[in-house]
Amino acid sequence: MTTPSPSPDAHLSPLRLMDVRFSRLGLGCATFGREIDEAAAGVLMDHAITREVNHFDLAAAYAKGESERIVGRWLADRKPAPGTIFLSTKMLPPFTPDTVRASVENSLKALCVDAIDIFYFHKWDDSAADPQVLAMLDDLVRVGKIRSLGASNFTAAQFARVLDMQVAGGWARFQALQNNNNFAVRHIDDAYRAFCVKNDVVIFTFSPLGSGFLTGKHQTGVVAGSRFDLVPNNQNIYFTEEAYRRLARLEHVSARSGLSKVQLALMWAVNQPGIAAMLVGGRTPAHLDQAFDAMALDRSDLLDELAAEP
Repeated sequence: MTTPSPSPDAHLSPLRLMDVRFSRLGLGCATFGREIDEAAAGVLMDHAITREVNHFDLAAAYAKGESERIVGRWLADRKPAPGTIFLSTKMLPPFTPDTVRASVENSLKALCVDAIDIFYFHKWDDSAADPQVLAMLDDLVRVGKIRSLGASNFTAAQFARVLDMQVAGGWARFQALQNNNNFAVRHIDDAYRAFCVKNDVVIFTFSPLGSGFLTGKHQTGVVAGSRFDLVPNNQNIYFTEEAYRRLARLEHVSARSGLSKVQLALMWAVNQPGIAAMLVGGRTPAHLDQAFDAMALDRSDLLDELAAEP
């Protein structure tokens, strides 16, 4: 197959994520339709709006598409003012021109919108570096169905590989990175941050409490009904010697300072340098409020103590 050439007017009006003002906290919608029902999700979204959260993050895989449909029905019912909410969603591999187009169309229909603000590849696959796939992404940006592109759960080398191809091909390029980054498990380091700055890539982080790992509630076994129970793959990410060592450090600082492990973990995550926003999920408005409370803490001494981990 011949790789399509980009249209000469493909990038006359690109969305520049560097110019978008994101609230420091974004709402992760992974719990919708899985841990919480539509009514509870609606309460959480309503509360997010009152806290001036302007970014809702989804994925086609969340609750097998039900998360997107819940948000779409909420948008159709509440009719927020244009530009009030910035929507992002993701697709899983394999990536082909047909699956990319179909995923975008399905997400647009589910969300009841005309365009997706950020469309992410949800995780790395070699098919992400297929020129035909990158050309399809460019076409979807050009016709206005996607406003900007992003990569989630990519290493720096994987991100750079695709970004180089997009630049060389003259196609719309990834402007956003969304990776896991919390006190226990860190998928963004200083070198990756520097790369993103150099390439005008906006960073979002997720899972500030490590899917509940940093609360310490799983130390005597996986709690029934928890994220680790519903998504068992999380156990492979967190049940490691390094993660448990960091949890012990968090517990030590918590006992000495009087702040809870939750407060410390959230404070650490939201104060990491170079991020546009930290995504916070949950089941109730209180889960969002505790992140705002942690963001308001001014304890650089404790951040220094956490940084001096053994």
